[in-house]
Amino acid sequence: MTTLPFTSLNRIRTRLKLKTLVSILLCLFIACSWGHTGWIKGKAVLAQYFIADAWQQSLTSKETIKPWSWADTWPVARLEFPALNESMYVLAGSHGTSLAFGPGLADGTALPGEKGTTIIHGHRDTHFALLENLSIGDIVRIQSSEGDWQHYVISDTHIIDTRSHKWLIDPNEHTLQLVTCYPFNSSNVNPPLRYVVEAQPTSHFLASSVKTPQVSRLKMQTVPAI
Repeated sequence: MTTLPFTSLNRIRTRLKLKTLVSILLCLFIACSWGHTGWIKGKAVLAQYFIADAWQQSLTSKETIKPWSWADTWPVARLEFPALNESMYVLAGSHGTSLAFGPGLADGTALPGEKGTTIIHGHRDTHFALLENLSIGDIVRIQSSEGDWQHYVISDTHIIDTRSHKWLIDPNEHTLQLVTCYPFNSSNVNPPLRYVVEAQPTSHFLASSVKTPQVSRLKMQTVPAI
């Protein structure tokens, strides 16, 4: 039987103790914050430790790794915004549970790096608050579960009204769409407007395709409250 070196065992024990400690702190914070405005933001920040660890494990094992045992979501991609020096992990599903911890990949849309339309939703007051500061021409990087990076160029930003538009997905397109509630500073829990950042792969991007911000239509399957 192979025995691990003492130093390796120490590292494993230290990592397990740290994860246990963070788990306890997360549970305590959740208990203390329930019913307060800091609840969503607190969860989003503390959960990042587990999500980052799960992502690194999934890249190594090529398997789906949940950030904690009772999670109903898991990381499926990593987003980077070089112009803002920001990065974050994308979770499976755009339901309320996943969006509380990070941006979520909309069900039925293309996985990052695959052909089709990749649509990612996020809360306007946490992870996707930065969409307001992105500009046409900015680069967005996204890492797939295979470890490959895809580069996109922001080609359009626009606003849609969910009361008058239903969204459909075009499988023949290769685009990335980042979506959040609008206006950013509204106190309305579920406003009808959505702010959409659309980006094209750099290999397909043409300078002539850049548009000016406008109110326009976007078609998709579901529009969660974000």
